[in-house]
Amino acid sequence: MSVHVVGAGIAGMVAALALSRAGHAVTLHDAAPLVGGRCRALPDGTDNGTHALMGANHAALGFLDAIGAREGWVEPEPDGLPLLDLADGAARRIAAAPLAWRDPARRPPGLSFGGLLALGSMAAGITDRPVAAVMARHPALLRGFVEPLTVAALNTPVAEASSARLGQVLRRLGGAGAARLLVARDGLGPNLITPAMAALEAAGVALRLGARLRAITTAEQQAVALHIGGETLTLGTGDTAILAMPPWEAARLITGLRVPERHAPILNLHFPRAGVGPVRFLGVLGGLVQWVLVRPSGISVTVSAADAEADEAIETLAPRAWAEIRTAAAAFGLPGDWPKAPPGCRAVKERRATPRHGVGFPPVAPRLPLRNLALAGDWTWPGLPATIEAAALSGEAAATAIGRQLTRGRRG
Repeated sequence: MSVHVVGAGIAGMVAALALSRAGHAVTLHDAAPLVGGRCRALPDGTDNGTHALMGANHAALGFLDAIGAREGWVEPEPDGLPLLDLADGAARRIAAAPLAWRDPARRPPGLSFGGLLALGSMAAGITDRPVAAVMARHPALLRGFVEPLTVAALNTPVAEASSARLGQVLRRLGGAGAARLLVARDGLGPNLITPAMAALEAAGVALRLGARLRAITTAEQQAVALHIGGETLTLGTGDTAILAMPPWEAARLITGLRVPERHAPILNLHFPRAGVGPVRFLGVLGGLVQWVLVRPSGISVTVSAADAEADEAIETLAPRAWAEIRTAAAAFGLPGDWPKAPPGCRAVKERRATPRHGVGFPPVAPRLPLRNLALAGDWTWPGLPATIEAAALSGEAAATAIGRQLTRGRRG
């Protein structure tokens, strides 16, 4: 009995590793030449994007433990996230965990009893409204805390973002250590991709990269063949498959599958810079830049919900971003030289990075659309917006579902 996992992003890697370590013969396929999906390292060593984990992301952190990569993920800002508001130059440290707000120095601006009630209503998830509408009476709290969190977690502007989806995130921030922010110390290549590939190989997972799944032949509610690249893989009795693919690819392959149809882009800018000092993670309000990850090897900028920025030329994006980075570096006393002229910049634009998490829940994909085929991917996990944690949880769920099918097949 063989398992074919198609899609080598986080969801696919989690599923492949779990099934292989459970004793199953697993082959992991991907159209790209490397594993990682949207969490990949580019051929020149640059990260695809700036990816951060929270202490509440138990499934994602569990995968890092499983591949021996946890040590490479560090907490750059243990005293609270540095946030610079370009409107008034205010530089603050804001705690993401509500329990830490007992310290006035770490509270979000505009926090009040009414604001807490509004946050609580979203965490309760009783109704679903645009986040901006829920927070309309608390504009300072919206600007200084809720909007950055919403855009980062939901990749959707607050005017349309679902308060119920944000509530799924807020509910996870209350536990001990849940709001710790972790980033890859040296980059996604050394701190994720390399150890993941080594762990998959050690577990016996066969990697077949660089070939796209063109079609699936089905019969009697089962997949009977996978057409990958120029070959056809026949699925025998007891063979199974997992599709860990973007929604539009899954919909192309499985007739009648309902998937999210509206997506939002993310823009990532990477500046080379020989820096000094520890890894830092800064937030900026009121400008182009949203989050700045500073490593000794370079600087990465993330712009989520980048509807307008995804169409802007790098020639105008780079100087705008660099000017804001310099301002943030000065505000928080980052060491080293920060010249006025921007260094060379590489832009990575993910035009369909995640589904748009607007009001109303998207279609929930069946875990087993066919008897011997499971779906995985961040968009298939209804309990969270499309995040690394949702991808890891979906991979675990797909592996469990296929594991049950394999067990039944052996009994049969």
